[in-house]
Amino acid sequence: MAAPSSLPAISNTFTPYNNNPLNQTLNIKTRPTTLTPRASLTSQSLSSAKSNLLNLISDQNRGITTQSDPQKLSQITEAIDTIASINSDQVTTDKTLSGTWRLLWTTEKEQLFIIKNAGFFGTEAGDVLQVIDVEKRSLNNVITFPPHGVFFVRSDMDIASSQRVDFRFTSAVLRGKGWEFPLPPFGQGWFDSVYLDDDIRVAKDIRGDYLVVDRAHYQWKE
Repeated sequence: MAAPSSLPAISNTFTPYNNNPLNQTLNIKTRPTTLTPRASLTSQSLSSAKSNLLNLISDQNRGITTQSDPQKLSQITEAIDTIASINSDQVTTDKTLSGTWRLLWTTEKEQLFIIKNAGFFGTEAGDVLQVIDVEKRSLNNVITFPPHGVFFVRSDMDIASSQRVDFRFTSAVLRGKGWEFPLPPFGQGWFDSVYLDDDIRVAKDIRGDYLVVDRAHYQWKE
C-alpha cells in the first residue's frame, strides 16, 4: 500500500485570492485591477492632441507667421502627424464632411500669398473657406475680400476611401461688386481628412501641405 501523501488535495474549486488561507496568514491583500477601455484612452489622447494643436496655431496668423519659424512649423506638423496616427480608423468622408469650413492654419503657399498680399489690391482678405457637399460631390475653395470681393475655385470630388477625397478643378472666378472675371480651371489632386469632429477638421494633401479648419457659423453660397 502506498504511503499516504502529505500534499493537500487538488480541488477544482476556485478560491478567491483574498480568501486563500495562506494569503490571510501572510496578511497579503490584493486590489482589483481596473482597466481603462482602449476607446476611452484613444478619446483622451485625441482630446489632448487636439488641444495641443489648437494652442500651437493660435498665434500663427493662419500660417503666415509660421512661414518664417521652422521650429514652430515642425511642432505643428508633428502635432498633426500625431493626430493622424491616433485617429487612423475614423471615417471622415461621410456626410459629416459637408459644410462651410473656415481656415485656421495652413502651409499652402498660394493661399498664404493671397492673404498676405491682398493689400496690394486695395483690400484685405476675409474668411478663407472650403465649402464641401458630399451628396452633390462638390468642393469650392473660397477667399473672400469684404465687402463684395471673392475668388473661388469650383471642383468636382469623389470619395476615394474612409479618409481620402479626390478632386478636380472645373472653373475659377474672381468676382467683385457688379463684375465677374472667369479664369481657366487648373489641377487635380486629393486630400486626407485625418481628423474631424463638430468643431474642426485637420487635413493633409497630395503636395504634403497641411490644413486646419473650423466649422464656420454660416453657410457660404455663390
